[in-house]
Amino acid sequence: MEYLFVFAQSHEEFRVPELLSISELHGFTIGFDRYANVLDNAIQRPFMILMLDKEEHAHILAQRCILIKSVHEFYAEGASYEMLHEQNSRARPQWERYIPDTSFKFFVLGYNSTISQRRQRQIIESFAYMDFLGKIEMKNPEVTLTVFEEYESGRAPDGGLHKDGEFTQVYFGRLVVHGTARSLMGTFDVKKRQYFGNTSMEAEISLLMANQTLASSGKLIYDPFIGTGSMAYTTAYFGAFVYGSDIDGRQMRGKDKTPGIIRAASQYGVASRIMDLCTFDVTNHPWRCGSFFDAIITDPPYGVRAGAKRLGRKKIREDRLQSVIPRPNEPYIPPTKPYELSQLVTDLVLLARHLLRPGGRLVFFLPTVSAEYAPPDINTVLCEGMELVANSLQDFGSWGRRLITIKKTAHAEYPPPSFDSVREAEESRDTHVPAHKDFREKYFQGFKRDNER
Repeated sequence: MEYLFVFAQSHEEFRVPELLSISELHGFTIGFDRYANVLDNAIQRPFMILMLDKEEHAHILAQRCILIKSVHEFYAEGASYEMLHEQNSRARPQWERYIPDTSFKFFVLGYNSTISQRRQRQIIESFAYMDFLGKIEMKNPEVTLTVFEEYESGRAPDGGLHKDGEFTQVYFGRLVVHGTARSLMGTFDVKKRQYFGNTSMEAEISLLMANQTLASSGKLIYDPFIGTGSMAYTTAYFGAFVYGSDIDGRQMRGKDKTPGIIRAASQYGVASRIMDLCTFDVTNHPWRCGSFFDAIITDPPYGVRAGAKRLGRKKIREDRLQSVIPRPNEPYIPPTKPYELSQLVTDLVLLARHLLRPGGRLVFFLPTVSAEYAPPDINTVLCEGMELVANSLQDFGSWGRRLITIKKTAHAEYPPPSFDSVREAEESRDTHVPAHKDFREKYFQGFKRDNER
């Protein structure tokens, strides 16, 4: 059966990865037969016609996928109503069971345009040949028949608004289910949260990331740069147990007696699923065995609001050496040094290979300079046993961040990585310089130049 999916007009590149992740989680497949060679163009539009084995699968997707607004049983489409009605007549076996005594209503909507009430009535009357005999019920009908007119984005060629009726495509079907998962964006709204910081991830993105991890009941998920915990709440909400760490414990704790992350988790009713929060550097981690996390989800610090740090001391001139020697009776604060982004990402993938179960996923954001990005950039972070699943861009203009999903395909157990030695060996083989290398410096230099102009 074919179904018409109506999507929210945000994060277009995230739609297909989210659909595939949730279908994999629940053990069914989605057919993209119509878009075999044009999928990249199709995702820019709000409508997609996809194949599902059961209507039940449409309900599963709508209840979990954040970007779905509604799903409809697909009957017909066309560049004109003549074409649509001709195709709809051939689809009679799909809708004729509703003819005798089913209450119904029509819903007519224009995308990128407004359809007048008068024209809506004309459109509805054009379907009179369907001969529905049931009662018209506007509030709670048994069947809602839907008509969507799609207009080109932007203005008409003459510079004015698109005229009513000058659509590019029209779709017709039966409403199956509304996308209920989008309401979670309000539930996890950062502004309503008891504890958050200036780097807290927005709710919609946190939910999308949680779906990419295949978060579900009983799974064990780790965030090595947990910060204020945005992704912990969404993954825990879907049933997973979460372990978090950060090099700066103040981010996790806040200023109250009860750690800030635990307070916010209690607000969402998931505090019991936050297993523990620890302070350590991922390159000096305490893990003594691997292959036990089902997923790793994180938003590494990349310097736009907070720069990444790792344990270690910067090069110090001899005349300043005395100032860094610990004094008696004073607490020792381990020194930190900057953590260059391309090194951080390489370390993160190697750590994930060690810690993930076979089939486990690493989901993280990778910022990049738009003008410099090239597909081989992602290959520089992959290693043996790790396979790219999805690469979705959130575009900010001169720069963007890519939601990267990597899957551990190997069934072998890998020893804990020796970060520096591995990095040196990899760099000696690969001369490609990725666009995310030295991202922090590029970001601020770019803004400095823009301000000077």
